[in-house]
Amino acid sequence: MANNNLSLPVPTGEDMKTLGSQVAGLVRGGDVLLLSGPLGAGKTTFAQGFGTGLGIEGPIVSPTFTIARELDGHFRDGLPAHLIHVDAYRLGGDDYAPGQDTVGRLLDELESLGLDEELEDPGEHSVVLMEWGEQMASALAPQRLEVHIDRALDTSASDSVDVGHGDDENNNDDGPAMLSADGTRRVTFVPCGGRWSGFASQLESIRG
Repeated sequence: MANNNLSLPVPTGEDMKTLGSQVAGLVRGGDVLLLSGPLGAGKTTFAQGFGTGLGIEGPIVSPTFTIARELDGHFRDGLPAHLIHVDAYRLGGDDYAPGQDTVGRLLDELESLGLDEELEDPGEHSVVLMEWGEQMASALAPQRLEVHIDRALDTSASDSVDVGHGDDENNNDDGPAMLSADGTRRVTFVPCGGRWSGFASQLESIRG
């Protein structure tokens, strides 16, 4: 099977917003996108560009403390678009039922929030953009576009930018991980399912 993944360097925050807007121009109702990357990698910046591409006038901010935000705009063809921006970072916990695994716990929390149906079957005008949902996406959305954002880390450079966070998986016994002075990110798109089979070529044609 051919590898349809697409990996792109993204030097600046403005470039990240532009990329998000370009991706938004290729989505349609019922799509699910999974956005992942370490804290400070640029997920919210990508989401802001994505919102701009959908013609959303309200601010796109991290929905961490509200779990999900819903915003209205329009697709490239002018049809109404309903964006459901989900942050699954604070979902989960240690209160497991007997025999329940991590994914089962997360799915139960999504169901309690009414978000499981949105992922399994988004409305005809809805697009789901989910952050920090790697563990549950494959269980709920076999047809999805995964967007992985990576940025080089440096634990020794004194001029690096500290992104320490109490829950940051990049923290270690030697101190918090640091973003390197080189701000270039690399965004890798992983199309999952037939819906996204031609995504890489479509995006490349837009970017020229």
